Amino acid sequence: MKKIKINGKEYEVVEDIGDCINTSEIEYLYTDYFENYDYICGDYSYDKLRLKGFNDKTNKSFNKVNDIATYKKYIEDLCSYKAKHFLLKKVNK
Repeated sequence: MKKIKINGKEYEVVEDIGDCINTSEIEYLYTDYFENYDYICGDYSYDKLRLKGFNDKTNKSFNKVNDIATYKKYIEDLCSYKAKHFLLKKVNK
């Protein structure tokens, strides 16, 4: 599985629909807000990158709104039709 680094943190690329991962663009939007998330989803709507965090149910910060099980529904319902998107999973060390 391909791995990338975002602001010194390692992530596995789970999905990359449209070959759209641009680490410098992700780093520009990445803040400490995303530190508690197990996954980062990025989607391009109208050529602008949006990031959203998701968690596994075992994460102490788990919230139903950010359940990774809802990732596909998020892409289908809240992103542009056939939008380029990716999913990164934090590698814990």
